[in-house]
Amino acid sequence: FSPDGCLLVSGSWDKTIRLWNMVKDKEQSTLTSHSNIVNSVAFSPDGRILASGSWDSIIKLWDTATDIELRILTGYSNSVLSVVFLPDSCILILDSEDCTIKLWDTATSDEQYILTDYSKKVRSVAFSPDGCILVSGFENSTIKL
Repeated sequence: FSPDGCLLVSGSWDKTIRLWNMVKDKEQSTLTSHSNIVNSVAFSPDGRILASGSWDSIIKLWDTATDIELRILTGYSNSVLSVVFLPDSCILILDSEDCTIKLWDTATSDEQYILTDYSKKVRSVAFSPDGCILVSGFENSTIKL
């Protein structure tokens, strides 16, 4: 859901991203730029940016008001499994099947930091509400803080 609750976003096996207008109870738009399954989608805390991660190893940033693709973040060699924004709205964290977690500045498309001390594939990431604690879940059923 968008922060204001007016939009719902879904990523799909058909390579699309759909935005659903919850007020009008109908599909608002379909984004079709990924070349493989869309695994994860996330709204920025202010709701103005949508991030999508795909099996095509690409992260895309979208303007939610216009549905225009703003940026493409590359640098993964495997599927992007999870995308999450920090509460400050400009840093995006991503995890991939290449056993890394990367932090990106969405305003500049610069990779800020890479966490690589993992021997298992990262399957999910989340932040505490204040953005101070990162939790990562792994394919071997473990989590790290």
